[in-house]
Amino acid sequence: MAFDREEFIALLKSKGLKITNQRLLVLETLAACPDRHLTAEEIYENIKADCPEIGLATVYRTIQLLLELHLIDRINLDDGFVRYEIGNEREDGSKHRHHHLICRKCGKVLSFQDDLLEELEEKIVKTTGFQVMDHEVKLYGYCKECGGRTD
Repeated sequence: MAFDREEFIALLKSKGLKITNQRLLVLETLAACPDRHLTAEEIYENIKADCPEIGLATVYRTIQLLLELHLIDRINLDDGFVRYEIGNEREDGSKHRHHHLICRKCGKVLSFQDDLLEELEEKIVKTTGFQVMDHEVKLYGYCKECGGRTD
C-alpha cells in the first residue's frame, strides 16, 4: 500500500480518531523506507531528528493503532527484533504479504513480491475447505554478494 496522507487522515476521521503529527510521522517514516523493516526504536530515532518532542511510548502507541487499522504489518525476521512495514493491500482490499529472502551470511533481507502461493491456497480451499487469509514466507540462503547464484 502506498502512503496517501489524505486517505490516512480520512481513515482516522472515520474511526473518530485525532489526526496528530506523531501519527502521520510514524506512517510517513515507514512509507519512506519501503525496503527496510524498521523496529519501533528505529522509527523513533528517525522521527526524533525532526520532532525531538516525540517520545518512544508515543511511537509504540501509534504503531499499535496502525496495526489495529491494518495500515502496517508486524514481521519477525528471526533476528530477535519485532519489525514493521507498510501493509501490502491489493486493489480489492485483500491483504498480500510479500516474501522475505534472508541471507544466512550477511543478514541482508530482500523483499520478493511475486506470490507463488495463490495456486496452493486455492487447492487448500478446494480440498479442505480451509480459507487462507494470510501467509508469511521467509526463505533462507545466500544473497548474490555472499555467493548466491545469478544463473
